[in-house]
Parts: sequence; structure tokens; C-alpha cells
Amino acid sequence: MSCKQTAQHSMADMLVVEHKSLSELDDVHSIINWKEIETTLSNLYSSKRGVPAYPPLMMFKILILQAWYNLSDEALEKQIARDLMFRRFIDLSLSEAVPDHTTIWRFRNLLNTENLLEPLLEQINTHLEQNSIIVSVGSINIIDATVIKAKQSRKRKGKDGNNTQDPEAGYHVKVAADGKRKTTYGFKMHANTDGHGFVKKMTCTPGNAHDSQERDKLLVKTHGQVYADSAYANRENDQKLGRQNNKVLHRAYRNKPLTDQQKQQNRQRSGIRYIVERTFGLLKQHHGLGQARYLGLERNKSRAQLIAMTHNLKTGMNIFKQMRSSPACCV
Repeated sequence: MSCKQTAQHSMADMLVVEHKSLSELDDVHSIINWKEIETTLSNLYSSKRGVPAYPPLMMFKILILQAWYNLSDEALEKQIARDLMFRRFIDLSLSEAVPDHTTIWRFRNLLNTENLLEPLLEQINTHLEQNSIIVSVGSINIIDATVIKAKQSRKRKGKDGNNTQDPEAGYHVKVAADGKRKTTYGFKMHANTDGHGFVKKMTCTPGNAHDSQERDKLLVKTHGQVYADSAYANRENDQKLGRQNNKVLHRAYRNKPLTDQQKQQNRQRSGIRYIVERTFGLLKQHHGLGQARYLGLERNKSRAQLIAMTHNLKTGMNIFKQMRSSPACCV
């Protein structure tokens, strides 16, 4: 399947009056090598038959915009149609038709089935590292999990009499600080962030999966120090991570309370571990991660991965602006 030629600007594009609001996302182009991203996506439409498709790079940028502004597929289609900044970011001429919401849906699913989302996250992080925004040498790992409420979390009967509750989610039970049990039906996003809150890796599971079961998948090859809450505390961690790298919070057991030294270490480690919780808070507040938008584990995992990429891009762009405006960068 061939791709449409959408980068050719028309007379209408040349009549657009330049305004600073149109260039709000231009700094993303300075920190990301879109040519390399395009190469990663180049084999998605290998067939030469059929109606020409929208360029994969354009569709990927559309998904970034969706996660950036927390839009549904339908709302995203409308926003692209009426927003000049959106068209500028994805390089879509005013004379070209906008991809509809079903096209956006299919492309997101295609990225998932082709297992491209994790490599794309790694590629974006590499570009940020090349621009001195992410520092990988000596980087720490802060791992944790957060709950995402399922789109359909209650047991109800549909028109056909079948249960409409998402069958791929699970119940997460947590005892809050006030001693009350809080139950949420949904999924879990497990993430590894660095000391600045950039997401290195992430996975997604049903809500009833234990946090620690995703630990090995989250750690990079040269993992270094690992910070985590007491849910990850066990003998296996001590053996795998070693005393120097194991910064997991100590856990008290019956008839074996924490020592004063362990309490002091927990306070020090908590001062670093909160960074991953702050990242989860940003993902939920600004990108809508707290509530699942789709049914099924894989679709919500794809959305979470795109949100993680967008969070890294957004954070990276802000750091890039600070670096560019700093007098030290001009010396």
C-alpha cells in the first residue's frame, strides 16, 4: 500500500499568517530525529495494493498529539480539522483531508500488533539522550505501579444479556493510610523512571497482578541502583540487585520491627522514590491515564505507552527550552 503525498503545501498554506501560538510544539522537532522514527515505521504498509494510506510518520505524530492533549479518537479528528497548530505539527496541508477516527484507531492497533511501541519509546529516549536531555550514565531506576480504572468496571448486563464488564481487567485491593480497604477494578501500569521522571520502560497488567512480578521486565541491562516501595522487598531482590544497588524500602514483619537504621534508610529512599509517584500523578492529571479509554489490556497498554512517550517529549521540550535560554549554553 502506497502513502499519500501530504507534505506539499498549497496556496492556502502560504496565506496563513504566522503567530507564536502556531509554533508552540516546534521545539519537539529540534530534539527528535523524525527521519529515524520514519525508518522504524517504514515497513507498516508493505503492500503496494489498495488506496494510498496516510504516511505512518504523520499518523504517529497524530497519536502523540492525542496523548499530549488527552483527546478521544473522535475529538482528535475534529481538532486536526480546525487547529492550525495540529496541522503544522503533523505537516498536513490545509488542502488535504483529515484522517478520520477509524483510521486513527486502526493505526494505533497496528503499532501494537507490530510490536513497535516499545522500540519507539526507546528511540525517543535515545534522541533525548543525544541532546543531553536524558543522562543515562549513572542513572537510577525508580520502579512502581499505578492503577488505571477500567472503562467498564461494574457488572452490568448489555442488550444481549451478557456482562459488559471488561473481562481482561482485575480487582486491585489496597489498604489506605486511614486503614480502609479501597478496591478498584482495572489495570496496572508498571513503570521505571529515572531521577528526572523520564519513563525508561513500562508494562501493563490486570489490576490484580502483584507489583513485583514486573520488576525484571522494567530494569534495563545496566540497571544500577533500584528504588522501590516495600512491595518489592524480598530475598530474591537482595540476591539479584546486590547490597549496593538495592534501595528498596525495608519492610517490617510480625515480631520483627524495623531498626532505627532501617527507618532512617527508608526516609532517605522515600525522598527519591516519590519521583515515580509524581510522574504517575502527571500522567493522570494531564493525560487522563487514571481512567481507561478502551476495552481490553492490549489497547489500554498501547495508550499508556503513547502517554509515556508524550510525557518524555513534553518534559524534554521544557528542559530544552531552559537549556536554550540559559546563558551557560551560549558560552
